[in-house]
Amino acid sequence: MMSSNATLHLLCGKAGAGKTTLATALAAEHKAALIAEDIWLIRLYGPMKSFDDYRIYSQRAKTVVGPLVTDLLCLGQSVVLDYPANTRSSRSWFRSLSKSAGARQVLHYLNTPDELCLKRIGQRNIDRPEGSYHLTKDDFDYVSSLFEAPEDNEGFKIKVHGAGT
Repeated sequence: MMSSNATLHLLCGKAGAGKTTLATALAAEHKAALIAEDIWLIRLYGPMKSFDDYRIYSQRAKTVVGPLVTDLLCLGQSVVLDYPANTRSSRSWFRSLSKSAGARQVLHYLNTPDELCLKRIGQRNIDRPEGSYHLTKDDFDYVSSLFEAPEDNEGFKIKVHGAGT
């Protein structure tokens, strides 16, 4: 039973899939609070030197972001989390936030071909928007090796974007 009219919007997609672009559009469309992990991490901790730095700082930031998201949802404010919901484990944590607030959740799955992701990463490496990190093809391959596409049995309403949808 939902106690809130709020919705938690989550994003799943490989690096360069368009998660941040979609997150910005969803926040505007739904008048939702946008919480962007990359912005928070760069402002709190500065540039990351390794993927291990990212893991440590991301976990640290979740101890603040999690309760904030739950509070916003409980107040009836929809939230778009521009965080990678790219593994079953991470999606479980995100689902726990909406569940504890009695809010709906939608998982936006960006099914973007690797070639397009790499092209976008190349452009992002040149443009360097705030919070972005320079990624190489090897970085993309490594992070992609950890990616787990969402499955229906995870309990999310899944909306697929890309690949002809």
